[in-house]
Amino acid sequence: MSLSLPAPWTSPKAARLMRLLAARERPRTSCSFGGYGDDMTSWSLLALRGAFALLFGFTVLLWPTASLPVLVLAFGIYVLLDGIAAVAIGTRQGEREHAWLWLLEGCAGVGLGLAALAWTRTAVELLVLVTGLWAIATGATEIAVARRLRREVPGEVLLLAAGVASMLLGIAIFFMPSTSAAGLVLLFGTYGLVFGASLLGQAFRLRRGVRRVGDGDRHFRAGPRAA
Repeated sequence: MSLSLPAPWTSPKAARLMRLLAARERPRTSCSFGGYGDDMTSWSLLALRGAFALLFGFTVLLWPTASLPVLVLAFGIYVLLDGIAAVAIGTRQGEREHAWLWLLEGCAGVGLGLAALAWTRTAVELLVLVTGLWAIATGATEIAVARRLRREVPGEVLLLAAGVASMLLGIAIFFMPSTSAAGLVLLFGTYGLVFGASLLGQAFRLRRGVRRVGDGDRHFRAGPRAA
């Protein structure tokens, strides 16, 4: 025995109305990934930060004869671009948790980058020490976000690896017996490769998650196809 609905309830307009009502009751899905956001812009900005770091790391390692002022200048350009990207990520978060950390990290990077560009020839050693402080602060920020991310996505370690790499760079700078170009080439180059690869990997994981959520939402809104 089959039940049939009155004609008004079987019209296309009625079917669309039912889908809209169901969508209002459906809980919204989220793909925040530890505060990086649930849109395509957030993952692309994170990937951009990773690309900047990889480019910096490769450039430094392929230029082992660079002088100390040139290395600090190159690092200043990199950290300026990274800071701008971090500020952009923070502004995309609105009132979400950790948004202020991204803004703080980004502003610190922009400030360090501008200082490196302005004072490279006059205060190289001071800039190196400030770079160590920046690296430790950046690492602490990434680790804080990684801890929240691991609660949402068990087994996630890429962002944690980026934070650890940054903190190790800062600690190594402070414990260097002398500020030498050769030592900074190895430190900066290794840091750029590890930090950049970790952020790129995290960015593409975020991209896959955003697409899965988007596909699920589109499938739901489409509703069952008419037989």
